[in-house]
Parts: sequence; C-alpha cells; structure tokens
Amino acid sequence: MKVLTVVGNRPQFIKAAAVSPRLRELGQELLVHTGQHFDDELSAVFFAELGLPAPDIQLSISGGSNTSQTARMLSALEAVIADVAPDCVLVYGDTNSTLAGALAAVQQGVAVAHVEAGMRSYDRAMPEEVNRVLTDHLSTLLLCSSEVGVANLEAEGIGTGGQRAAKTGNTVLLVGDVMVDVALEAQPRARERVDLVAAHGVQPGGYLLATAHRAGNVDDPERLGALVELLLGVGEPIVLPLHPRTRARLEAAGLLQTLVGGAAVRVTPPLGYLELTALLCNARAVLTDSGGLQKEAYLAGVPCVTLRPSTEWVETVASGWNTLVDLSLAQAREALAAPAPGARPELYGDGRAGVRVVAALAAAFGSSAD
Repeated sequence: MKVLTVVGNRPQFIKAAAVSPRLRELGQELLVHTGQHFDDELSAVFFAELGLPAPDIQLSISGGSNTSQTARMLSALEAVIADVAPDCVLVYGDTNSTLAGALAAVQQGVAVAHVEAGMRSYDRAMPEEVNRVLTDHLSTLLLCSSEVGVANLEAEGIGTGGQRAAKTGNTVLLVGDVMVDVALEAQPRARERVDLVAAHGVQPGGYLLATAHRAGNVDDPERLGALVELLLGVGEPIVLPLHPRTRARLEAAGLLQTLVGGAAVRVTPPLGYLELTALLCNARAVLTDSGGLQKEAYLAGVPCVTLRPSTEWVETVASGWNTLVDLSLAQAREALAAPAPGARPELYGDGRAGVRVVAALAAAFGSSAD
C-alpha cells in the first residue's frame, strides 16, 4: 500500500500526527507539505513537537489568492502524483491543500481518502466550505469524525453505508476525530505547563485565549474594525497569538497600535503546538474563528465563543460548549458570562481514530501493497 499524504497547515499537521506514524508501520507513505502554512520555521516546530515524520516533499507554495494558490498547488501535485504513482492520496480537512490534493489525484485516476469528511457549515461564502464539499464529492473513501458528518453525506447522496469496496464506489465510515487522539495525549501535559502561561503575564483561569484569521473577518475593513472593538471591549485579559495575515490587515488599516495599546490585550507572535495548547487548557474561555480551535477547546473543557455566524462543528454548539456570536460585542459578553455546561459528551470518538483510519486505508487499498 502506497499512500501520498498532502498537508499544508497547523490543523493538518495535528491530524496527520495521529495517522502517519501508524500508516508507516503497515505501508509506504510519502508526506507532501504544500507550504500553505504561513511560516516554514513554525511548521518545523509543529512537526517536531507532534512527532510527525519530516515531509518527504516540500512544495513551498504560499500566499496569493485562493484561486492562485490552489492552481499552483494543483500544478505541482500533478507532477508529484505522476512520479510517485500512489494507491491513494490522503487529504485532511478543508484547506486549499485539501482540494488541490483531491483534484490532482482524481484527474490522474488515483483514489482519494478524505479524513474529516462530511462536515458542513452551510456557508458557501467561506472558502473552506467550498473546499470540503468539493473534496467529499471527489473522494472514494470518506472518513467521518462524527455521526453528523455521516448524515450530511447521506443527505447529499454520497456513500453506500460501507457495503461496497472503496475501489468500486464511495465508502463512508465513522472513525472518530483524529484530533482527539493527539489532544488526549497532549492536553494533560500541556495543562501542567503553567510556566508557559505565566510567561505571557497571565494566570490560569484569569484570561481569554483569542485567535482570528478567517478572510471573512480580517479582509473586510468594517468587520476587522468590529473584531478589534470586540477584543478591546470584552473587559478581560486576552492573549492573542497574531496570525501574519491578521497582522498585515491590522497594519494596513491602522488598527494594530489600537489593539496593542489596549492594556488587556497581550499580542504575541504565532505559537507552537505545546505553548498554544498550554494557553488553551488554562484559559477561562476561548474567542476564535478557527474551526480546529473550537474543537480543541471542547476537548479541553474550555468554553468557546466563536466569532462567526456559523460553524461546521455544530455538535459543540448543541452541547452548550460553543456559542456563535459573529462579531457582536454584546453577544460575546453574554456568552462569556454564561456558566459552562456540566456535561461534556464524547462527541468525536475515543482517541483511536488514527487506528481506524489506517485500518480503513489498509482494507481499501492494501491489496496493491508493494
């Protein structure tokens, strides 16, 4: 079994860390890093901290519009797939790297396996929603994090209930969420690293962790201004690891100094996995527009306030641990004032999703192992 895995950003590094080491015990994997992540040095930190094998191929493709970036990835991946001739291309999540990997594969007659299939926000204004929908409809093996993902695919007519082999039809399987595997191992250790929290001038339980990078929030000057107003207006200490995209937009709008000048907001550079997880696990709550961080907050038992009008992780909202406020300061304050729910159901599996992903790949493609 020869698998070509395509990754490009932080959440995908985390997901691959639950799969790649196990996959390499059973078959041959080549790991392609598209370079979509904004900082090659920080990418290396994530690989080292997560125990993820170093990329076999670096494409170093970043920047530009979604269209330009995806096109450049598609062109580069075409040559890689032709040279490697894998049994399948494995993609994660909903980034430009995900779609480019899937499209390049099917155009050369190579099967696609999609981890985190079936998630939907039903907001086509989000590039990520377009990417995940198209990738699902290109995929042969669809590996879902939750029952919601399975139901979404069934509603779109994808899948055969796992009754047919992946090589002859779409197969949808519920495997659980691979991020749970990593979180269950890393979060207990990270929670103890209060030194990493203190280094930012805050104490456990006495601050909010915030992140923002979605184009819909930072590329529109009016919404960017509303984001700054919200962060300055919640009235609590905030640690804000600042995405380079967001920093550039703030500087262009003349808002960076306004944000930094707010005594309650502690702006930091982007952080590695361990440090960010330590800040997450010790935060009173999270403010974010990141899909991955919404889920990580749920796994850590930290209330989340999502700075979007919709989310693909609808289970976290239904359980009461996540509240959608868009960029409304009043709604954010109300959500932050609400008590955390008592129960936290096991929504995304038992921490063995990586094992199930590898088993599904072996069942589908193992007959052609080298």
